Amino acid sequence: MALVSIAELFDMVIMTLGVGFIFMDSFFPAHHQQYDPIKKYTQFDWHALLFAALVTAPAVIFHELAHKFVAISIGLQATFHAAYMWLGIGLLLKVLNTGFIFFVPGYVSTVGATQLQHAIIAFVGPFFNLVLFCTAWLVLQYQPKLKQRAQIFWVLTKRINGFLFIFNMIPIPGFDGSHVFRGLFQLF
Repeated sequence: MALVSIAELFDMVIMTLGVGFIFMDSFFPAHHQQYDPIKKYTQFDWHALLFAALVTAPAVIFHELAHKFVAISIGLQATFHAAYMWLGIGLLLKVLNTGFIFFVPGYVSTVGATQLQHAIIAFVGPFFNLVLFCTAWLVLQYQPKLKQRAQIFWVLTKRINGFLFIFNMIPIPGFDGSHVFRGLFQLF
């Protein structure tokens, strides 16, 4: 049995493209020298899509895969899913140019977890975002002579993963933090 199914790989690709598209106008990679508003609406910017996907998708994919692999390691069945309805909401908010984007690009479903197991599984996703945040911080701290594009990449990686760690640890129902705190309360 494979650790990741073909359906899960397909969902990861769709999620990566969706997240990249949603955020492709949010970052300003170094290759953009002049802004041309006509060109923006007449030519698709594949470089911006790729850059946005490279910055945002690892934060989400590694977060969800951490959930999945920890669940599998404790003997549970776990499956990654792209959250198509939420991706649609994110796309709609982008197309409507609301200036506010909130969506959940993916999730992992597990079967048969106890409350404590669910808390552990919930914690490892945000924890992986914390690891990526710390990695980006270390790169920025100890590699001061990065090229501009690499500098932008690591700054955005740090910000996105810091945000995802804090946001996901909020103990609101549906967030990872609520599962973590519920498991801790049950334990004590």
